[in-house]
Amino acid sequence: MYAVDLIDVRWRKSSRSGGGNNGACVEVASVEAKWRKSSYSTGGNDAACVEVAFAGPAVAVRDSKEPDGPVLAFPASSWAAFLGRVAER
Repeated sequence: MYAVDLIDVRWRKSSRSGGGNNGACVEVASVEAKWRKSSYSTGGNDAACVEVAFAGPAVAVRDSKEPDGPVLAFPASSWAAFLGRVAER
């Protein structure tokens, strides 16, 4: 089990929640990810760039040219294993 720091999360009411004060409400927490570009990415606007963000027990990966595009998320342990295998090559 992971302990996740919820100090910096933003809570928002789900669009599926009922209205009013007594409605069935669901709130969703999201962490403002701090993305960083891979040091192996090349410069320029057309460069192939990968960005990663660390959020609690997960590591998120995205294409820097599409910051609002899809994001892949992996358990931190899987990300560490991936980096270990890459370093071996």
